[in-house]
Amino acid sequence: MKVMVIGGGGREHALVWSLRQSSKVSEVVCAPGNAGIAELATCVPLAVNEFEAIAKYANEHEIDLIVVGPDDPLADGIVDVLQSYGLNVFGPNKAAAEIEGSKVFMKHLLRKYNIPTAAYETFDDVELALRYVRSQPMPTVIKADGLAAGKGVIIAHTLAEAEAALHETMVDKKFGKSGNRIVIEEFMQGQEISILAFVDGETVRACVPAQDHKPIFDGDQGPNTGGMGTYSPVPHIDASVVEEALKTIIEPTARAMVQEGRTFKGLLFAGLMITPEGQPKVVEFNARFGDPETQVVLPRLKTDIVEVFEAVVKGTLHNIQLEWSDDAAVCVTVASEGYPGTYRKGDVITGLANVGQKALVFHAGTASNEAGNIVTNGGRVLGIVGRGQDVKAAQAAAYAAVKEISFDGMYYRTDIAGKALTGTLV
Repeated sequence: MKVMVIGGGGREHALVWSLRQSSKVSEVVCAPGNAGIAELATCVPLAVNEFEAIAKYANEHEIDLIVVGPDDPLADGIVDVLQSYGLNVFGPNKAAAEIEGSKVFMKHLLRKYNIPTAAYETFDDVELALRYVRSQPMPTVIKADGLAAGKGVIIAHTLAEAEAALHETMVDKKFGKSGNRIVIEEFMQGQEISILAFVDGETVRACVPAQDHKPIFDGDQGPNTGGMGTYSPVPHIDASVVEEALKTIIEPTARAMVQEGRTFKGLLFAGLMITPEGQPKVVEFNARFGDPETQVVLPRLKTDIVEVFEAVVKGTLHNIQLEWSDDAAVCVTVASEGYPGTYRKGDVITGLANVGQKALVFHAGTASNEAGNIVTNGGRVLGIVGRGQDVKAAQAAAYAAVKEISFDGMYYRTDIAGKALTGTLV
């Protein structure tokens, strides 16, 4: 069968790689793809927001299944458009994707159905928001309502930082219209974990958990990014906690979406905080595969991913049981200097061929220049995934591969998966 992946980042490269492992797949197409994806798939120059053009291409080329990677097209209704053309699409429709597209909607949903999350209030008036935040203990968390490329969350440690964040978000429109409404919520401490789950209405099949590293610097310091690395499994989080999260958060959320007339069919990503008391609470929901969580979860999946995608699309997920490798995977994100702020593009990347079998290399922000060299083309450039019998071995494999690669301004954290080895918060 022919499968088309929408997107051009590290998550999409991991999806293409995983699809290539399936005996059912004869061809993979990616729109628009990147330099690394081009080694595994036919890349077509269609932007993720060109819904009609994507539908026309898919029908003309007899694409059997479309898998949507990024959040923006999902929130804008790409699934609804493609389905109207008779295409099979893995991903939630616009109404269901609002669980990620609006943090206000998501928080209100959790409150209505008594699903554990941080205490919060929402505002669309900056003066009321300022008045409220001045009454709250610090630190506090301020979130832009809409999508902001993973950067619309500010942890304010002082009142001055909170006031500045509100002005930047609601007045200066740092995140555009995504900041028209904001959520102010209590700061939660503990261990964060990510659980990706295939969802078909009320049927849920959870993936193995992973743990992301959002801040740019070692020790979880500095501003948040889209993700500087991740690992799976998460050995210092007890399996009973993961099971509790499934029973008290993910499955009830799937049922709640059905109750709200927004049946979710696709990949539901739960970002969770495990409190010091051991209770899981919702930090965020995403309506698609996480990035870079996908890069460590899919390499551990033994079940044919096409069978899972097809089951979700057809409404037969209840017939699927997922099988997982016991091995560990660690992903180190290699970024451009200046990320998550301003960064340059076009620097030649060397050493990719030297990685060989040491690790998987998923391209996140790359392109090919006129000379045929692979160059940087984004803030997050590469995801280097090491695998091994445990997290320590996988971490060593990932960093050994990172050392083979070079480009001007190359930056990466040196402590990815360190929490798993020490069992500490930082």
